[in-house]
Amino acid sequence: MTENQSIVTQYISDHIATVLKKPVGFIRYPFIDPGSVYDGNVWDWDTYWSVYGLLPFAQKTHNDTFTQQVLEHARGNVMNFLDYQLPDGYIPMMIENGSWQEPYLTMKHRQGVLMNMHKPFLCQQICLISDFIHDYSWITAGNTPDQLESYFTCYYRDYYNRNCSLFVWSDDIMIGVDNDPASFGRPKSSTANTFLNCFMVSEMKAMEKIMRQTERTDRAAWYKTESEKLSSAIQTEMYDRRDRFFYSADVDIKTRSYDWFHKGLGVFWKTLPIKIRMWTGFLPMLTGIATSEQASFLAAHYRDTATFHCPYGITTLAQDEKMFNLDPSNNPSNWLGPVWLVANYAVFRGLLNYGFRSEAEEICIRSLELLANDIRTTGQMHEYYNPFTGVPVMNGGFINWNILALNMADELAAGEEQVTE
Repeated sequence: MTENQSIVTQYISDHIATVLKKPVGFIRYPFIDPGSVYDGNVWDWDTYWSVYGLLPFAQKTHNDTFTQQVLEHARGNVMNFLDYQLPDGYIPMMIENGSWQEPYLTMKHRQGVLMNMHKPFLCQQICLISDFIHDYSWITAGNTPDQLESYFTCYYRDYYNRNCSLFVWSDDIMIGVDNDPASFGRPKSSTANTFLNCFMVSEMKAMEKIMRQTERTDRAAWYKTESEKLSSAIQTEMYDRRDRFFYSADVDIKTRSYDWFHKGLGVFWKTLPIKIRMWTGFLPMLTGIATSEQASFLAAHYRDTATFHCPYGITTLAQDEKMFNLDPSNNPSNWLGPVWLVANYAVFRGLLNYGFRSEAEEICIRSLELLANDIRTTGQMHEYYNPFTGVPVMNGGFINWNILALNMADELAAGEEQVTE
C-alpha cells in the first residue's frame, strides 16, 4: 500500500461512521449520506456509489460486524426510496429530512408537476448488495418486483422519446451532473443526456438480473432486448464519427410547418448532437457500449492536455469549451471543469475495461495524491477540486464517492482488466 493510499484509507476508517445514519423523521430505514452539507439526506446515485466503495472497503479493512452494518444501511437506502414510490411508479431522486410531511419531490409530483425522478441506479444498487451477499431474497419477496416494474413504466411514460428511442430529462434539476450545459438551462424534455442513457443501459441489465431471480423469464428477456435497443440508439444518435466522441442529443427535432412553407424535404434526422465535451462522453466505456475502436479514440481524448487531461485526473468539462469554469457553487454544484472523484473513477474503470491499463494507473495515482494532499493540508476531504492545483473548491467533510480512489487501487492490484465489446 502506498503512503497516499494509506492516508486515504485511515481517514475514511476514522470518519466513515459519520455517514451511516439512523432513521430520522420520515426517513424510516437506516441510510448512507454523502457527508458535508448533505448530512441527513438520502440521494439516489450518491448512495449507489457509496455502497459501491464501502462494501469492498469494509470487507478489506474492518470486521464482519461493520460489514453487516454497511449492508443494513445499504438495504435501507433502497427501502427508503421504495417507501416513497407513488402509485404511478414515480420515485424521488432525493429524500430530505425536511419540514414537509413527505419528500418535497413526491409532494410536487402529487400536485401534477413533472420533475425528474430517481436516476437509474436503483436496480444497480439492489444487484450490488445482492451479489455481495449472494442472496436476492431480501428484495424479490413480496411486492418489490412489481414496484420496480412500475418504476420503469414511469420512465417509459414520462421520460422516453419514442422518436429516437432515448431517455430525456424532464428538467435540469438534480440531473447528477448538475450544470452540464447539454441539459442545464435548456427547454424541458429536450435533451437526451449521455449520463441518463448510458446508466439506463446498466439499470436495465440489473433489472434483467432481478427478473431472472424471480423466474420472470419473459420480463427478463424484455429488459435484455430494451437494453440492447437503447445501446444501439446511443451508438446511432450520440456517437459523432467526426469528433470520435459521444455527445448528448437535442431531441426537439421536427419539421415546423408555416402555411405553405416547408412542404418539401422535411426533417428526417431524429436528433442533433449537442457538441459539448463533458466527462459523460466517456461513459460508454464504463457501461460496455463502446466498441474497441471507439474506446481507443476515447483514450486519446483522455490523454489530450488541451481538453480533459490534467494533473489530478480529468476535468469534468473539456478545457477548451467556452463554459469551462472553476468557481465554487452549490445548487447547482459545479461540473464545468473541477475534478470530481466519481468522474475520475468512471473514466478509470472504462479505460481498464478496454485494456488501457497505463492510463487507468495514472488516474488512480493522481486521485490518491489529490485526496491525500487534501487530508495532509486541511485534515479532511472535499467534494470537488481545482484540476490544476489540487486545491479543494468547496464542501469539506465530503466522503461519498471519494472512497472510489481506493477501489481504483484494489482493482488494479486484482488485475481486473476486462475487454468489453
